[in-house]
Amino acid sequence: MREELTKQILIEGGNKLHGEVHIGGAKNAVLKLMAAALLVKDVCIIHNVPDLSDVETMLEVINCLGAKTKYCKASQSIEINAADITNCTADYAFVSKMRASFNVLGALLSRCGEAKVALPGGCAIGERRVDFHIKGLQQLGAEVVIENGYVIAKAAELNGADIFLDIPSVGATENIMLASIFANGVTRIKNAAQEPEIIDLANFLNVMGADIVGAGSSELIINGVERSRLRGVEYSTIPDRIEAGTYICAVAAAGGDVVVRNVLPSHITFFTNKLIEIGTNIEVVDPYSLRISKDKQLKAIDLVTQPYPGFPTDMQAPMMSVLTLADGISIITESLYENRFMQIPELRRMGADIQHEGLHAIVKGVRELTGTQVKASDLRAGAAMVIAGLAANGTTAITDIHHIDRGYEKLEEKLSLLGANIKRIEQNSNLLDNQVIKTTGL
Repeated sequence: MREELTKQILIEGGNKLHGEVHIGGAKNAVLKLMAAALLVKDVCIIHNVPDLSDVETMLEVINCLGAKTKYCKASQSIEINAADITNCTADYAFVSKMRASFNVLGALLSRCGEAKVALPGGCAIGERRVDFHIKGLQQLGAEVVIENGYVIAKAAELNGADIFLDIPSVGATENIMLASIFANGVTRIKNAAQEPEIIDLANFLNVMGADIVGAGSSELIINGVERSRLRGVEYSTIPDRIEAGTYICAVAAAGGDVVVRNVLPSHITFFTNKLIEIGTNIEVVDPYSLRISKDKQLKAIDLVTQPYPGFPTDMQAPMMSVLTLADGISIITESLYENRFMQIPELRRMGADIQHEGLHAIVKGVRELTGTQVKASDLRAGAAMVIAGLAANGTTAITDIHHIDRGYEKLEEKLSLLGANIKRIEQNSNLLDNQVIKTTGL
């Protein structure tokens, strides 16, 4: 029988966290900037790029299209030369791995007048339709069909339009923005997403020569420009607010005192307000740093996930891990994705008391969690398992950590520097759970 090695993260819980942690570039911004670089024949250089598997996947996607790329992990920079796009098809093998790669649809349509992009994959957190994307492109004048699992869009030219999104979809806002850069006239996206990553993409495009106003508000206005106006640029992306929030949750659950560097506090205000409400101490050290400490028992709260600037759905699972240890009963309402409670069965295995009723999770705080074997069912659920493991009594072994690697750069290294007892191992899948045969990377 062929023996396979599976990677796990092992955590011996109970250590409080102390020190400083540096947050990397925002994954959800960088991936969209990489797609936007396809709009020009010049070279674009993007800085503050985290070393993540999602970035590697996006590189594969745009290389497949004919762009030439150089990724320097040491300097955290990517150089993209899209002078020669030879292929307008983004294949299922790549796009199925990551939903963000679907953003090449708008960029290719704008650049080449045609695009064929596989329907996206990514975390199975619920139904994430692309009809808002398609409807928006059709309103710009594109002919769009779905055939054999691919979205095929064509347009000799695009014309500005008023587009109202039924929900403030981040992906649809980005795809329509990318598609309308060279459109004739003015495009107005109403009920647009307002996330900081939308602002970062608009800023990147404006530096390239686009004419976009209103980013960060509910109405985004794109004045179409001549193709010759866009040029290659050098640009540094924003810090990752979700990574920052994850480390803040880790301190809230495990205790300690940590300064989080390279974070924009205004991007996570709604989230940090909730952390203060449950009893943690959070102060702004300087415009790019926050200090989080916990010196008392946390208390329960209710929260509802909402589009930005509301409580982010990406922080719902990490926050649930924190609330499993808070005094009282918390009610978490997930209003955006119906399958985003997949961490609950795993947290129950660690001793959490959680009831799941439709869109609601009722979390009754317990005195302690206990370590055991759990799995990362998706990216943020994986982060929730790490946080629970840091706070738990005993050893937690997390499997399926490829989900975590999509969004967290040097996770074990960063947490180890804060005092956590955490390491990555490879284990023979044919052996029993606790028979570790090889330790790597620490």
